[in-house]
Amino acid sequence: MNLFNRTRNKTLSDNVLVLKTLREKTDGMSVFEKPRPVYFETRWGIHTFRVKFSIDVAILDMYGAIRALKKNMKPNSFFFWNPKYKRVLELPPVYEIEEEDVLELSL
Repeated sequence: MNLFNRTRNKTLSDNVLVLKTLREKTDGMSVFEKPRPVYFETRWGIHTFRVKFSIDVAILDMYGAIRALKKNMKPNSFFFWNPKYKRVLELPPVYEIEEEDVLELSL
């Protein structure tokens, strides 16, 4: 899956992994040795247990606008947001994104 920042007119990644099963979502980034972009849907929050590195977490509305952003989220921590948003992007902390940026995911 491709990730494009429409606000900054910049391609962020052409290799976003989509997590679909409960097992994939539960494991999240903990199965990787280094961070990579992943997308999944959940309603209320995430944790970084067993993750070995810091990540950025962007919560998107249905139009792709970032409504909540946690930069440099450390291992073994929690992040909660308004449950009306369910689209989650976990990214390596090298991507240039800010709250209110509009992101586009496409095949």
